[in-house]
Amino acid sequence: MGLTIKQIRDNTIRARHLMQRSRSQHFAVGAFNIDNQETLIAVAKAAQKLNAPVLVEVSDGEVKALGLENIRDMVDNYREEYGIEMYINLDHSPNVEDCKRAIDAGFEFIHIDISQANHDATTEEIIAKTKEVVEYAKFTGALVESEPHYFGGSSNVHKEEINYEEIRKTFSTPESMKSFVDATGVDTFAAAVGNLHGKYPVPKELDLELLQKLRDATDCQISLHGGSGTPLHFFEEAARIGVSKININSDMRFVFRNTLEKVLAENPDEYAVVKLMPEVYGEVQKVVEEKINAFGSAGKAVN
Repeated sequence: MGLTIKQIRDNTIRARHLMQRSRSQHFAVGAFNIDNQETLIAVAKAAQKLNAPVLVEVSDGEVKALGLENIRDMVDNYREEYGIEMYINLDHSPNVEDCKRAIDAGFEFIHIDISQANHDATTEEIIAKTKEVVEYAKFTGALVESEPHYFGGSSNVHKEEINYEEIRKTFSTPESMKSFVDATGVDTFAAAVGNLHGKYPVPKELDLELLQKLRDATDCQISLHGGSGTPLHFFEEAARIGVSKININSDMRFVFRNTLEKVLAENPDEYAVVKLMPEVYGEVQKVVEEKINAFGSAGKAVN
């Protein structure tokens, strides 16, 4: 069932209050990708156990797999069942029309990422299309996030080393961040400070000094994508500096698949898949809980 415009606006007001609390209380909200119901259960259970606010997020492929309205309904159902503070973020949406559909469906957070589909998109094109989404989102109050250029990596398990010399060329700067935020009016800026999509054979390293300079440059929210494979102390410090949202995907997928393979191998004669899944989403839940604790968001939910 679809939400009324009043319900959507009430939800986005609460979402905005959450972002304000994250800044004033120095915690970051975990944004956890889902591509199946079991992962959603893991996120909901972790949020309930730790009394933490969470974002469930879906990328373009995940929306196509699950369905926009289905995602809205599932999140609403689990939020009510578990009595938790949970919102939806459209993650790395590559075009304006998909963002508008998600806004209409009541998504509280929208990430427009023109460079995701076109790595060579010009700054002018990115700004223009981001502004279009910002303007459209005013009807419901949804929070809009964006960045001025392509963000590297992919939400998978990588075998190659991280080439930081190349990555540093795409780091955010205080000047470019302020210019982009001023030009677009976004609520949240997706910063690049050493974070990288995917899970790599070596730990990621965040430039916390640069992150502090970005925080000082403008008053908008800051998000960190590519949180998987990052030592937890970086998250603790990022939350202290003033990051409001941290995305996690590959760490969850890695545990999900490895546990599923283990459970299948241990139960070769079991064909009722529903009986095999609790151990799988139980292990994913542990990953979510670990991140929530590192982000400082445990105990921060307002229901």
